[in-house]
Amino acid sequence: MSISRTTPGPVRQDDVTVWDPLIRVGHWLLVIAFATSYLSGEEEAGGPDQLHVISGYVLGAVLIVRIVWGFVGSEHARFRDFVYGPVGSARYLFNLARGRSRRYLGHSPAGGLMVLALLACLTGTVATGLVAYGELGHGPLAGMVATRPPAAPPNGHNAGSPEGAGSPESAGGEAESLAAELHGTLANVTLGLIVLHLLGVAGASLAHRENLVAAMIHGRKRRDRDGH
Repeated sequence: MSISRTTPGPVRQDDVTVWDPLIRVGHWLLVIAFATSYLSGEEEAGGPDQLHVISGYVLGAVLIVRIVWGFVGSEHARFRDFVYGPVGSARYLFNLARGRSRRYLGHSPAGGLMVLALLACLTGTVATGLVAYGELGHGPLAGMVATRPPAAPPNGHNAGSPEGAGSPESAGGEAESLAAELHGTLANVTLGLIVLHLLGVAGASLAHRENLVAAMIHGRKRRDRDGH
């Protein structure tokens, strides 16, 4: 049953379901899992905190479902519905800043680009986390990637020796730690994108006079005269 609303102007507009339950639940699971993983990211002796690991697995599972759903899911969940390219996204943002942006029933061009960027960064964060965890001898990649050697003592007698500097263990340690460093970098980039995403949601909500956060909870948005 639709609920009629009156928006500024004489045109009556009805609510329509835009975000299906899988999109809504998946969205908030990603929020919770990333926040939990990020806040529990400090490594303890012998490896990362277990809460960090578990939330990372949840994050990865939800990402897989969301990516698959982007090809086979409901209309506005599919990538083809909101992938417009960088030019369309830039034009939308320019018009949004001028207060003349078109309203989209699903993701706007800028919103769609942000979805792709977040999915890419989150996927990269999970993937590098699995590699780094495998280097410690844990997780599904344990035994498939080179084990990270123990850190050398700060004042070790081989620290400045030619043997220590040029040994395979030293070179391997630097290469294998790259996954952990990239994992942290991607997590921070993702956090930056989330901040931009929140600003974009706030800006679009004000520009189009609708609560986009509430829409991602109950799944409904108002339908315009032209269906957008």
